[in-house]
Amino acid sequence: MKLHELRDNEGAAKKAKRVGRGPGSGKGKMAGRGIKGQKSRSGVAINGYEGGQMPLYQRLPKRGFNKPNRKKFAVVNLGLIQKFVDAGKLDAKAPITEDALVASGLVRRKLDGVRVLAKGEFSAKLDLDVTGASKSAIDMVEKAGGTLKIAPSAAAAE
Repeated sequence: MKLHELRDNEGAAKKAKRVGRGPGSGKGKMAGRGIKGQKSRSGVAINGYEGGQMPLYQRLPKRGFNKPNRKKFAVVNLGLIQKFVDAGKLDAKAPITEDALVASGLVRRKLDGVRVLAKGEFSAKLDLDVTGASKSAIDMVEKAGGTLKIAPSAAAAE
């Protein structure tokens, strides 16, 4: 095979429809844009415009509120922590902090803290030290013989 013989697989590249290239092309003369008017010109962006009538998105009432200073937690399930302990990515003997979770790759980044939830099977005896946890997660960890310590600032916020 030589360089000039290289070719894309059949059907891999679809040819673009060339508009305005004569009547035989099927998209000649007005190129499928109709006759005159705003939409036949270039540079038109009128999504949501209703011809002067108040647009639907403005007629409907506003709902809800986004708290500007809300906290965003990285969420971890106990089942995943168990998997990482079984795989040897987390050391079960040392206390597991948020930094240890990030270092193991279980959590990408801490954000405003790490919150533990009780999804999945959990049996390891661990000492967890995190920002927050659900009641059922705390129960599961204690049932397995471990401890789950929550940072005091997060407990006051909840």
